[in-house]
Amino acid sequence: MLSREECADLDRDDPLAYMRDRFILPEGVIYLDGNSLGPLPKAAVATLSHTVEQEWGQGLIRSWDDAGWFDLPQRLGDRLGRLIGAAPGQVVACDGTSINLYKTLRAALSLRPDRRTILAEAGSFPTDLYIIEGAAEGHRTRLLGRDGDTLDDLLDDDVAVVVLSHVDYRSGALLDMRELTHKAHRAGALVIWDLCHSAGVVPVELDACEVDFAVGCSYKYLNGGPGAPAFLYAAHRHHEASRHPLTGWWGHAAPFAFERDFRPQDGIRRFLTGTQPILGLKGVEAALQLYDDVDLAALRAKSRALGDSFIALVEQHPDCAALQLASPRDSAVRGSQVAFTFPHGYAVIRAMIEQGVIGDFREPGLMRFGLAPLYLRHTDLFDAVEIMADCLRRQVWTDPKYQTRAAVT
Repeated sequence: MLSREECADLDRDDPLAYMRDRFILPEGVIYLDGNSLGPLPKAAVATLSHTVEQEWGQGLIRSWDDAGWFDLPQRLGDRLGRLIGAAPGQVVACDGTSINLYKTLRAALSLRPDRRTILAEAGSFPTDLYIIEGAAEGHRTRLLGRDGDTLDDLLDDDVAVVVLSHVDYRSGALLDMRELTHKAHRAGALVIWDLCHSAGVVPVELDACEVDFAVGCSYKYLNGGPGAPAFLYAAHRHHEASRHPLTGWWGHAAPFAFERDFRPQDGIRRFLTGTQPILGLKGVEAALQLYDDVDLAALRAKSRALGDSFIALVEQHPDCAALQLASPRDSAVRGSQVAFTFPHGYAVIRAMIEQGVIGDFREPGLMRFGLAPLYLRHTDLFDAVEIMADCLRRQVWTDPKYQTRAAVT
């Protein structure tokens, strides 16, 4: 049995405890939804205020040069590269994950013109499947979990691109990036990895795993702000030969020459499209400062420990006996979230939020909890489980007010 006193001991020994004070966390709230939207870093307030009042307010259009706005996508991309194992010149912060997936998918397909199959996961975050459907144009799609159970079942010499999620958005299951990338390469296919639920909490080694392309968002564990720009990775070896269809002026070799025909930039900037949202990028810049002095090994160790503690706390509580673990029990193959299934999960989540514990719900029947190691404590998890147990004991799903679905669940 894990007691609250033992949780407090774990918190006292936490090498990342100092990070919690770098966030604005509302009083009386236990935030377990950082896998959907990270909280506000204190540094972001000053950064955004300076950007609005000084760089925009006083610098006006001069700030594209004087404040370095124009080069911000690649500067931030190189900083993101440290967190995802990418050498400089292979990452840009830009656009949204969906747009970046479209660009990388079409770029990868351009490198395999004689192959007509795209392989993805039936359980992918739906937008990935929607983008694949829209980008397919003459290609067929095979889905893991629908057309076969393993990559080996579906790989053949017609597969051009494999699109995989590093961490499953529902269960938190973590895939072996190195093994699956090499397996796809042996079949002659390229791989795109979706890092939305791993960047910032799970070690990622894109270069070492010889990944071709990757995409991810910055507003979850990276805490860049609601709707903050995403990022795109393209390995150096693919820059010159690949082409994507959104060839906007920011990807042009000489954008201010205003030439009629498109000439791509050298390197990663060719994957840019239009003018980037500077305020959003500045939020990402402030958030990335948090990682400047963070040991990524310690970050992952705490993430795994939080998950183990949360599972133990739920399973030891008699009032939580009806919950079924939907995440891997082994922390080595689990991202930084834990999910449980329960027939009335939505009502329980709504009731918990009313009492200050914020998690989220995903169909079908999945109560999902993000365990962000930069600001969460083991005692937070103990207290959250006590509130969860109270909601279950009271059978909150019998109250109609917890049944009405909000627009965002």
